[in-house]
Amino acid sequence: MKKIILGISTLALLGSTAFAQSYLPQKNDTRFKVHPAVDTKAYGFPLQDVKLLAGSPFVNAMEKDSAYLISIEPDRLLHRFYKNAGLPTKGEVYGGWESDGLSGHTLGHYLSAISMMYASTGNVEFKKRADYIVDELARCQQARKTGYVGAIPNEDSIFYKVSIGQIKTGGFDLNGGWSPWYTVHKVMAGLVDAYLYCGNKKAVTVVTGMADWTGNVLRNLSEEQLQKMLRCEYGGMNDVLANIYAITGNKKYLDLSYKFYDNFVMEPLSKRIDPMPGKHSNTNVPKAIGSARQYSLTAKESDKTIASFFWETMTHHHSYVIGGNSNYEYCGEEDKLSDRLSDNTCETCNTYNMLKLTRYLFSWQPSSAFGDYYERALYNHILASQNPDDGMMCYFVPLRMGTRKQFSDRFNTFTCCVGSGMENHSKYAEGIYYEGKDGSLYVNLFIASQLNWKEKGIVITQQTSFPEGDSSNLTIQTKKPTAFALRLRKPYWASSTTVLVNGKPVNPETGADGFIAINRTWKNNDKVTLVLSKSLHTESMPDNQNRIAVMYGPLVLAGRLGENMPDPVFGTPVLLTDNKNVNEWIKPVSNASLSFVMENVGKPKDVELIPFYKMYNEYYSVYWDYFTNADWNARQEEYEAEKKRQKDIADRTIDVFRIGEMQPERDHNLTASEKSYVSDAIGVNGREVRAGGYFAFTMKADPATANNLLLTYIGDDKDRKFDVLVEGQKIATEELTAGKTGKFYDKTYEIPKELIGNKTSITIRIESNYGKTAGRVFGVRIIR
Repeated sequence: MKKIILGISTLALLGSTAFAQSYLPQKNDTRFKVHPAVDTKAYGFPLQDVKLLAGSPFVNAMEKDSAYLISIEPDRLLHRFYKNAGLPTKGEVYGGWESDGLSGHTLGHYLSAISMMYASTGNVEFKKRADYIVDELARCQQARKTGYVGAIPNEDSIFYKVSIGQIKTGGFDLNGGWSPWYTVHKVMAGLVDAYLYCGNKKAVTVVTGMADWTGNVLRNLSEEQLQKMLRCEYGGMNDVLANIYAITGNKKYLDLSYKFYDNFVMEPLSKRIDPMPGKHSNTNVPKAIGSARQYSLTAKESDKTIASFFWETMTHHHSYVIGGNSNYEYCGEEDKLSDRLSDNTCETCNTYNMLKLTRYLFSWQPSSAFGDYYERALYNHILASQNPDDGMMCYFVPLRMGTRKQFSDRFNTFTCCVGSGMENHSKYAEGIYYEGKDGSLYVNLFIASQLNWKEKGIVITQQTSFPEGDSSNLTIQTKKPTAFALRLRKPYWASSTTVLVNGKPVNPETGADGFIAINRTWKNNDKVTLVLSKSLHTESMPDNQNRIAVMYGPLVLAGRLGENMPDPVFGTPVLLTDNKNVNEWIKPVSNASLSFVMENVGKPKDVELIPFYKMYNEYYSVYWDYFTNADWNARQEEYEAEKKRQKDIADRTIDVFRIGEMQPERDHNLTASEKSYVSDAIGVNGREVRAGGYFAFTMKADPATANNLLLTYIGDDKDRKFDVLVEGQKIATEELTAGKTGKFYDKTYEIPKELIGNKTSITIRIESNYGKTAGRVFGVRIIR
């Protein structure tokens, strides 16, 4: 397949045959047989009717994503679909999660991404690929004869057992499968998108076959059995089934969508109770999206409450400054974020889904608050999650002080966030403009773009260098004078606002919705200029006023710490000042747009700050701690004490094992079950094992003295319980419950002398025997 590079000239080809529209309601939308049952106050525009223009960082992001999508071979993503259908394969399976239990999820994301990229660019190569994949899935579905099509290992056994009520389930395990409904949802969602954005009607046939199969699997289950099944992550099954109802008009699919309604998250949400502390974030955001879709089709108030209260809870009580949420994928207590900074904050999938949810809420009741959140998350998480050089994506966007981003491998990662990342950068035209119910136009984002407002015969061009500059210029092209209200979002961060119409200042009203309304009859080439002055300001942690992030307008700034990891205890700068007025000690760098520098406040050094989305190849800090001089001296004393402790341990060490690294693991004869894997934190590798597994290794011992085993853990790992064995004998049952987030700590275990005897080598084994993960272990020593 031919290679393309998506440039501005390609973006100009938006015309065309692509029948692409947003998921949000639109006037005269013929794709759906069922139309909204609720009062829709803002409508989305088709992706094909909004094109990005030069002057925006989103253009580069889309170009890089486009090139990456072209480099992927559909036949390799289809490998296990063919294999499970008994058909010959056409290419080797990809690595990463595509060779694991979530196999097939990437194909669904890819189908969605190329469908939307076709709508966004008009490039027919994407439509060709989408049509090809749909045809091949149809072949697989026909060969299987059940309506189902998939690539999950052991899927027939998994779902057969579900259908007869044999259900063993955990957070991500259903009858031995890794979140199988999650993967089913991704494939079904991709098929729906192939129809919605590419007009592929065969995709509807395939996806309704999968929906009918879903109904057959669930038809004999009791409510108790359904609730047990729903304990395992199930993606947005309620959402996609509601969409199939809207497309087909067949109410059985709406009824089926409510089978995916759980009583442990959705029921509390419907009563405005926050169930998220201790819950996996991205398992639950899609549920709220599904409820939003169901509400739009049914006007059922409890669905609206689930969607809107979930949004309020997540954005107001569980989100970091970049708009993302979760630490190690989980939410903590409300407003308790200060001690939840790590290398694994802000899973990108969460924000991908939160933006979907935000668009629904905006359509019901337009508000600048939704636009403010959308802008924050779009610039500071979604855009910041992509490497602008090669288009690779972050799983987590880390916020630990002194951390750096880790990006995916092109063909050997394929995590959930690679899949959603493919989609993120294909649809930046979403959310810029909305059509009001009253015929007004909402300008929600300040992104260089052009809107073809076909219903009114108007083209609106937004020319702006934002966020580099402060102004946005809108030109209205119309064949005849047309009256409508132009509504411009007045962002929370704007220190001053100026509006000019055809070069003359006006003083329009700002409505209760937070939008500046200009009501007039517009003529051809009328021009509106909006100037929004940005300024430096800080945002503190809700539970720690002395831990802050620095922002410039809507942009989160990150401090540049270089290409070498700073010492996590002493080398990461803090703010040594009693003056919390950021404008007095952070100053713009002359002749460098969006670049700032600290002045006599950073310890151990002042650093340069740049927008977080531009930080991708070096270490950084987003959050900063204020210190007094007395506090700083105490920090130095703590650092010296830790160095002394580490020297004492080193002097007593008989053997040390850098676990999680290839050669040291070979040197120490490491063996492990398939449930064990390597994970890292703060630049250090460790190893853990899921429930029911183990890992073991050999260590040197000194029979002439007492030997202790020292294991290093990290405070982020909680709710973990496991056994520690030496020479086959259990010496301890360890339970990790309450360490300090972002800090390593050591635990020492006495090794009974009789287990060593005259041996100079012993075997250590970590076993997960309590239904919980064992580890992570970041370091192993035998010490005297």
